[in-house]
Amino acid sequence: MKDEKLNHLQTFSAFQEEPTWMSQLRLNMAEKAQNLPFPTIEKVNFHRWPLMDEKIDTEYGEELINSQQHQYAQGDNGKIVQYGKVTLFEQLPQELVEQGVIFTDIFTAMKEHPELVEKHFMTQAVKADENNLTAYHAAYMNSGVFLYVPKNVHISEPLESLFIQNSHVNETFAKHVLIVADVNSSVTYVEKLQTEGSEANTANVVVEVITKTGAQVKFSAVDHLGEKTSAYINRRGHLAKDSSIEWAIGVMNNGNVICDFDSDLMGDGSHSEIKAVAISTGRQIQGIDTRVTNYGNHSIGHILQHGVILDRSTLTFNGIGHIIKGAKGADAQQESRVLMLSEQARGDANPILLIDENEVTAGHAASVGRVDPEEMFYLLSRGIQEEEAERLVIRGFLGTVIAAIPLKEIRDELVDVIDKKLTASR
Repeated sequence: MKDEKLNHLQTFSAFQEEPTWMSQLRLNMAEKAQNLPFPTIEKVNFHRWPLMDEKIDTEYGEELINSQQHQYAQGDNGKIVQYGKVTLFEQLPQELVEQGVIFTDIFTAMKEHPELVEKHFMTQAVKADENNLTAYHAAYMNSGVFLYVPKNVHISEPLESLFIQNSHVNETFAKHVLIVADVNSSVTYVEKLQTEGSEANTANVVVEVITKTGAQVKFSAVDHLGEKTSAYINRRGHLAKDSSIEWAIGVMNNGNVICDFDSDLMGDGSHSEIKAVAISTGRQIQGIDTRVTNYGNHSIGHILQHGVILDRSTLTFNGIGHIIKGAKGADAQQESRVLMLSEQARGDANPILLIDENEVTAGHAASVGRVDPEEMFYLLSRGIQEEEAERLVIRGFLGTVIAAIPLKEIRDELVDVIDKKLTASR
């Protein structure tokens, strides 16, 4: 069985015409994955979830894919749409191509820009052998995108990726996003994850954002994976001197999910703002680890997490701020708040500060509570029905992250997803 799995990996790698280093990485990590520990997500018991489906194939189901291509060929902004492991649609304005911007699927990037990809793929932000789920990802990654913004290039319009999990087929949804913003560049990137179909499946998504000196990245995401999808989502930034990443993430999945949202502030003056909102409904379990590690002097890392839990669901926020010895003048702040709308739900907001330096600023706030009765009374006294009043309170509670998403249609979609999850739980 072991040899058969390795043969499947080799076949897939050959089919994608991968460079030798990637093919070898797959085989090495497939060997290591079973012996490495799980990632640490405090207060979430996820170790028996089906997170390591080793199905990988070269079959595509072309007739189903071709029937969907037409609906995405609209607009003139940079956009990539992937259905399962297949790229349905890809475009980049000619002016960006002429400036040297690269925005393409991960396998094309490996063939056409091998040195760029090899230098950054799971070598700086997320290491392949960190834990069993990152090793599994390196071995079974079957789709993704690569974005490179050259030095001094500033992209004014957001670039978009839509990733659709095809649960009609029995294979893992192993997606890799690699973003490299070179010196003094800037870009806004928007990402959507969603599931088509209702079959049980696995998702493993790794996003690496690497900002060189002075680069600026705004990253927004709406995650809406299916009820029968067990998922591991790892998004991490690796920040050089005076660079910044602004994260705005809506965790709206319907199944069991663990998330790692991390920023490593390597350079002096680097800056990361992480804003995340989540809603848990039904019996689902969502565990979200959000970490900022200050290595650089005068680096700034702020975390804001707001979540809503309904029915019998569970939502856990772990906020970790770590200031490394020598990071003088560093600033680490965090706020995690959970709003409970059911007595049978469970919520945790766990702030963790690890301070190894004296000349720093650090603080945290955490709370788990119910809807403010005074807010509800005010709205009800104005003639608003209770269900609508509750929805308005929740929107206000989550509004900080919603407002941070740059595209109006994505903001509207996030609001729509929130309303649908609330309505479904009633």
